[in-house]
Amino acid sequence: MISDLQRERLAYRRSRSRRSVLVAFASTVVFAAVAVLAVTNSPGWPRVRQSFFNAEVAWRTLPALLDGLWLNLRVLVVCEVLILVLALGIAVLRTLRGPVWFPVRALATGYVDFFRGLPLIICLYLIGFGLPGLRLSGIPNDPVLLGGIALVLVYSAYVAEVFRAGIESVHPSQLAAAKSLGLGHAKTMRIVVLPQAVRRVLPALLNDFVALQKDCGLISVLGAVDAVRAAQITASTSYNFTPYVVAGLLFVLLAIPSGRLADWVSRRATNRQGA
Repeated sequence: MISDLQRERLAYRRSRSRRSVLVAFASTVVFAAVAVLAVTNSPGWPRVRQSFFNAEVAWRTLPALLDGLWLNLRVLVVCEVLILVLALGIAVLRTLRGPVWFPVRALATGYVDFFRGLPLIICLYLIGFGLPGLRLSGIPNDPVLLGGIALVLVYSAYVAEVFRAGIESVHPSQLAAAKSLGLGHAKTMRIVVLPQAVRRVLPALLNDFVALQKDCGLISVLGAVDAVRAAQITASTSYNFTPYVVAGLLFVLLAIPSGRLADWVSRRATNRQGA
């Protein structure tokens, strides 16, 4: 049974919440109106509108950009799966204990240090042009495949550190309890440690996933006809920069749901910890 005082408190909170929403909406509208007026009344706006926001060029080039974006989506899904598997394996290797595992830990640490410090664009050039330049049998020359390899190598280093942080955040008492039950190291990691670690680092993993969505467009530097490369081709033939704007908006629309999902997971994890 809710008391009258509690009802008054709930009504006051609802009124404050409605007031906050109205104030936020009004301030957003005012800010957007001021920004639009400042841009559209600038002396160079007609030329910028013609060069970057041409509706006719945007509509004409949209099908080619959507075809390129479909390639980016396929690369994203495949790379994300490979990154999760490779990064989890590296993280587990880095957490091995005992002097006998030192060479393995050193190799895993060297991998993380190298690819986490190497700029992605340089890795794309090294993999995309260096491997085919060896002229060895079995070396692929598909720019999509080579670009995906570079993305997997670089992002696995970042995600491996996220997984390692989650593994090391599990309290040692959990390991001791698993050992007292007779579980070996492999079963302890699979049953006790990894489920807790993944749940704790899921918001960070989703943020890396959002970053990977954008960086998938960099495979265009190797010649893959993705959304960015399609925008470059159409811009060079139409002498207009609108295709770049459309490609950028497509990537933004792709990233918004992932970003909101990451925020929701982060809030859910915070509420769980607070409870």
